[in-house]
Amino acid sequence: QVQLVESGGGSVQAGGSLRLSCTASGYTASTNYMAWFRQAPGKERDGVAAIYTRSRGSTWYAGSVKGRFTISQDNAKPTVSLQMNSLEPEETAMYYCAETSTATFPLGRGNYDYWGQGTQVTVSS
Repeated sequence: QVQLVESGGGSVQAGGSLRLSCTASGYTASTNYMAWFRQAPGKERDGVAAIYTRSRGSTWYAGSVKGRFTISQDNAKPTVSLQMNSLEPEETAMYYCAETSTATFPLGRGNYDYWGQGTQVTVSS
């Protein structure tokens, strides 16, 4: 079992920045991928960014966030963060952290075994 706790959500004006953090606990020895997903009311939960937590830490991003969002990890904790810049109102959503040991498509929701409770991000125009 892995427990994930997100933090850092909040309200920001369009063009602003937020940094989300996700701390993992429990049996994390088999963790290889961690990711951030978001879900707006009435919409699907979509992958935003993912990271391979071993060695070089390869990353993946949804096309809409490339160049604005950065996923990173702190292995000492272990914690995965998502730096979000130039936020847009349509990015208002609940943001979820997720973890898995294997992922053929790291931004695919079905690949992930464990999920956090989510943290709300609200971007006002």
